[in-house]
Amino acid sequence: MLNNVSLMGRLTRDPELRHTQNQNVPVASFTLACNRDYSTNGQNEADFIDIVAWKKTAEFVGKHFRKGQLVAVQGRIQSRKWQDTDGKNRVAIEVVAEKVHFAEKKAGSAAPQTTGPGNMSAYTAPDPSSGFVDIEDDDGELPF
Repeated sequence: MLNNVSLMGRLTRDPELRHTQNQNVPVASFTLACNRDYSTNGQNEADFIDIVAWKKTAEFVGKHFRKGQLVAVQGRIQSRKWQDTDGKNRVAIEVVAEKVHFAEKKAGSAAPQTTGPGNMSAYTAPDPSSGFVDIEDDDGELPF
């Protein structure tokens, strides 16, 4: 079975960074507004997806992301069941983020940053003396 999701959207609010009570594990919660591929009566529609990130990814999200930023998330869908204070059964469906990426440049930044298991460092633009340079005006066409 496969449970894999990739989303891109804007943060609806600043991420909330907390720590679990028992083991003090960092956890960040946030919501992405993800536009749909179509509009109804000329109005764009969006879905609001709840995201949760754990440990180093949660710390990164809590430190670097703010409301309104365009963010890409890779992870898996998870459901949780619990009883509320009135004894009613509740279910939450959310995305557990395994990787979180900046999807647009920050003001004054050379390129987007990324984080996730095995990749906790920010992107560094190539040294021009290496012969590799960032393409500023990419037309999206392959050169062959």
